[in-house]
Amino acid sequence: MISFPGLPGFHKPALLAAAASLLAGLVLAPAQAQTPDAWPSRPIRMVVPFPPGGSSDILGRIVASHMGRALNANIFVDNKAGGTTQVGTDFVANAAPDGYTLLLGAASSFTVLPNLRKLAYTLDSFEPIGGVADYVAVMAVRKTLPVKDMKQFVDYAKQNPGKLSFGSAGEASAGHVYGGTLSRDTGIQLLHVPFRGSVDAVNALVAGDIDFVIDGAATPMVKAGRVLPLATFYKTRHPELPNVPTLKEAGFEIATAKGAGWGVLAPRGTPKAILTRLSDALQKVLTDKTVQDEILRANSIASWQTPEEFRAGMLADQKMYSELLPAIGVKKN
Repeated sequence: MISFPGLPGFHKPALLAAAASLLAGLVLAPAQAQTPDAWPSRPIRMVVPFPPGGSSDILGRIVASHMGRALNANIFVDNKAGGTTQVGTDFVANAAPDGYTLLLGAASSFTVLPNLRKLAYTLDSFEPIGGVADYVAVMAVRKTLPVKDMKQFVDYAKQNPGKLSFGSAGEASAGHVYGGTLSRDTGIQLLHVPFRGSVDAVNALVAGDIDFVIDGAATPMVKAGRVLPLATFYKTRHPELPNVPTLKEAGFEIATAKGAGWGVLAPRGTPKAILTRLSDALQKVLTDKTVQDEILRANSIASWQTPEEFRAGMLADQKMYSELLPAIGVKKN
């Protein structure tokens, strides 16, 4: 054996073995830290592709908070607004698939937008964790409009073609699509007025600048008696507005999305074991009555869907919108 000067009794084989052991430790340590058994070992980011303060942001913070408790982890919300949800959605699509970056995905990101423009991501860029909630839109009119129910509204609109205006959060927003579909399916002519957001549209309604909105953000003003509700655009009545009929109960039916309004997703390639833990935690959260009541604050109704159900709903709605949007005058950019 060869001895090294200045290192009495230290031999080459022993030195090589020690170096190899140290190198193996350095190489394996990061990999071990990312295994499903070790996850989560640091805070988890939940990207919300909307500005702070709106319904989607409130929903994201509720889900992040309760999922964090269920996983014994810190899940924080990161608002990445822009591009009609494209900025935040694309950010998550390109994030490391390690379970530390999640998306509170809006259905429109995967159903409406692909029919309007070329996107850098697709639904296949993600691993669905589950459906979270359904959007409950409320049709509300200004109090000075001479109608009291949906039948009177449709009759009045037919007598005044093109004179009734409705506001929305912008081109191809839920409120715009609902209004356009109502126009097509009832044969009435309406004027669409886009705003920067739902709150601006509702404020314009209260001020009497427009005639109606179809938006969940109108709920507080309905409860305050500032605007008149005619119907909810959902399969059941709004829990906070039990006296307001559904559109079907009011005698009308229009084409609507069948999938969830929001879901939680992870980047494609996230380990299955981590996805399962996330999905189990999300299901536990959404079946809790306390959480369900909190989600109502976001103008939504908790609606758990399995990853498979969420994906199937998004694909079906994407096909539905490919036919509906051109029919209501929303053109591809």
